[in-house]
Amino acid sequence: MTDNRTERLLEILAVTYGTRPWNWHTRQTPFQVLIGTVLSQRTRDEKTDEAAKALFSRFPSPELLASAPEEEIASLIRSANYYNTKAARIREISKIILEKYSGNTPDTVPELMQLPGVGRKTAACVMVYGFRKKALPVDTHVHRISNRIGLIKTRTPEESEKELWKVVPEDYIMHYNEFMVKHGQNICRPISPRCHECPIVEFCEYGLERQRA
Repeated sequence: MTDNRTERLLEILAVTYGTRPWNWHTRQTPFQVLIGTVLSQRTRDEKTDEAAKALFSRFPSPELLASAPEEEIASLIRSANYYNTKAARIREISKIILEKYSGNTPDTVPELMQLPGVGRKTAACVMVYGFRKKALPVDTHVHRISNRIGLIKTRTPEESEKELWKVVPEDYIMHYNEFMVKHGQNICRPISPRCHECPIVEFCEYGLERQRA
C-alpha cells in the first residue's frame, strides 16, 4: 500500500474515532495507567474499568499498594480475569517501583518490561497513555487488522510492530493502537467483519475481495 493511501485511511479513521486515544487516561498517573493495563490483560474493557476504579479508590499510589494485603487487592479487582495472579503482580510491581525507582514509574520500554507481567505491548501502552511518548502498542486487533487491510504482511505481533514503524506516518503513531482497537471492536471483527459498514473498505485488500465475491 502506498504512503498516500495509508495516510488517507488513517485520516478517515481519525474522523471516525477521534484523535485523542488517551482521553480516558487524562486523569490517571503513569503508575495508574501501568496497573490499569496489567488489569486489562485478557479482560474486557468494562471489567477492567470496574476493577481499576475500585482499586485506585482505595490504593491510588505505589506506596499504598506496596503495603496493601494481597487478599484485599484481589478482592478489589475481582471483576478482572485472573485477579489472584494480577493482585500478586500488582503488589510486586508497586514494591519494585517504590524500592528501585523511588516511587516513580519507569519511562522506557526496556525498564518497564523488567516488571512482573509487563510485556512489550503493556510497556508501549504505558509510554503512549501514561507518558505521552511515542510508542506503538501492538495487540491482537492491531496485528490482525493491519494484515487484513494489507498495510503489512507479518506472522507475529513483534514483526508487526517492526513493520508498522516503517509505514505508519509519524503523526499517527500514538493514535494507531486506539484506532485499530476501536475498529476491531466495532467493525473489523475476527469473524464476520462488517465490511459493508467499514469506512476504509476501499483501502482494504480483504474487504475488496469480499465485495467481489
